[in-house]
Amino acid sequence: NKTRKLEFLVAEAREQGAQMLITTGALQSNHCRQTAAAAARFGMACTLVLVGQPPEQATANLLLDHLFNAEIIWVARKEERDATLQDAFETARKEGRRPYLVPYGGSSPTGAAAYAYAIEELLAQGEPPDWIVFASSSGGTQAGMVVGARLFGYRGRILGISVDEPQDVLQERVARLASETAARLGEDIRFRPDDVLVNADYCTPGYGVLTDAEREAIHLFAQTEGLLLDPVYTGRAAAGLIDLVRKGFFKKGERVLFWHTGGTPGLFADRYAPAL
Repeated sequence: NKTRKLEFLVAEAREQGAQMLITTGALQSNHCRQTAAAAARFGMACTLVLVGQPPEQATANLLLDHLFNAEIIWVARKEERDATLQDAFETARKEGRRPYLVPYGGSSPTGAAAYAYAIEELLAQGEPPDWIVFASSSGGTQAGMVVGARLFGYRGRILGISVDEPQDVLQERVARLASETAARLGEDIRFRPDDVLVNADYCTPGYGVLTDAEREAIHLFAQTEGLLLDPVYTGRAAAGLIDLVRKGFFKKGERVLFWHTGGTPGLFADRYAPAL
């Protein structure tokens, strides 16, 4: 998921002559891990501002962050994240390291634009689905899809399953970012919150809290399709999808596409492995 966004973001960074990437996320952030990998791939330095306490033993995404040689700055609370990120950026800039600030989740107009073209790719592959269902959080993936649907004529519905945000908050965020993304692509399109479909019924346990619903979804996908879901994003989105199917939310005969956004390393985090 983030690799698609980073294709555009790293290209922009290189065009600007950047020598390092700086971003932020949770301790087991997929986005941070993939940003660190992209930086290593292109010979750039990388600094990650991670929320949480450094564990005694790095596992899963955090282990990969270290393997990619990312510098890690720890903050104890989410509220400290943005200020620390900006401080790291300014320090690197003053040191002449030419940093590029990758937004949280890669969710900027540049990053979201990658997902507008993802819709174009989907439409080129065959008859489109009636629904696209996926995990939505920072909003960039959904914003890009909404723009892509308008640009390339996708007539189905795009449903984001919120993993951590109330419905109105995420709708507003996605609509704003979608409008900015359209402008980035040279299109004068304005999106409203009611243009964005979000279901926030499944985020009440809190971010990253593994429930029986996520556990069932992870086992079901693994044992019936050989597909791996992560506990935070795809696991929660799939749990929501399964519940909606059982409730009869989708009409008979409708084709529903579950858009897998990655995150498999999260399965190997210490906090989740024993519970699975």
